[in-house]
Amino acid sequence: MKNVKKAQKGRCHINGKTKKKGISDKLWLLLSFCAALAVWFLLSLGKRTGNSFPFVPVVIEGLQTMIERGAFWSDLTSSLTSIAAGFGLGFLTAVPVAFLMAWYMPVRKIIEPWINFIRNIPALAYAPLIVIAAGVGKPPQIILIWICTFMTMSITIFHGIRSIDNTLIKAAKVLGANDMDIFFRIILPATLPFVITAVRLGLSAGLTTLLAAESTGAQGGLGMRIRSLQTTFETGSMLAYIIIIGIIGLLLNLFVDIIERRLTSWQERREE
Repeated sequence: MKNVKKAQKGRCHINGKTKKKGISDKLWLLLSFCAALAVWFLLSLGKRTGNSFPFVPVVIEGLQTMIERGAFWSDLTSSLTSIAAGFGLGFLTAVPVAFLMAWYMPVRKIIEPWINFIRNIPALAYAPLIVIAAGVGKPPQIILIWICTFMTMSITIFHGIRSIDNTLIKAAKVLGANDMDIFFRIILPATLPFVITAVRLGLSAGLTTLLAAESTGAQGGLGMRIRSLQTTFETGSMLAYIIIIGIIGLLLNLFVDIIERRLTSWQERREE
């Protein structure tokens, strides 16, 4: 009987019914945050790094200064509008282009080399050309973010579609499935994780392009304000704006995680 009970306990442990005790995710997050604060504090004490990385009180004071000037909320709204519009256009154009490249060889041969060529060029390099073509203001910002997000998402979705096991498609055709059935029952579910990954990378590309996009004669925005604060050496306000961009990125990433868990709950995930 004792041996049977030990075997049952071992089986339960193998099946994952018993959980290992350890540090919780929240505690790990707290430790990570404390470690970051410690590194930040040490940087603020350095002779060369102190001016560039002032500690929390100076950053909060800098943010309050920008709010009192009436600049912060307008900058935040302007940047979020540009990112939303540019990313939206990027997604709407990347999805059909990726599917066309994956299914039609002539389209792939014509478009893919140029996507790989342009996506390796820094956005800041061709930003002046877009300003000359579209003028100053909001349009060149949206166009620049659209280009960067489109390049990133289209190539990610394309490789996701190409990685689908062709045996599944052949088996479906043998069983009498038409193109519509194959698309909605095989291609779309198998591609969905790659689409979500593309959305995650596209949002990141949009945020990282923000500084270049808002250097194109913008009247407001987080990226534009960082460049203007650089000329006046207001490092507290500048660092506050940089942290705000990072927080926006974290919130967007959490939002994508929620969508991913809902839409791809069938997908197996490695857990430790």
